[in-house]
Amino acid sequence: MKKIIGYAAFFIAVGMMIMLITHNRLVGLLIIALLLFVGYNCFCGD
Repeated sequence: MKKIIGYAAFFIAVGMMIMLITHNRLVGLLIIALLLFVGYNCFCGD
């Protein structure tokens, strides 16, 4: 279950990189960084 959550969070973050074209880039960058961190820890960590 942890790997599935990590996989989903990682690809949500990748998809949100497309959101950088939209209005508020700072919020987008913070969410991307948070989800990449969570995704990496859940998917690659034990």
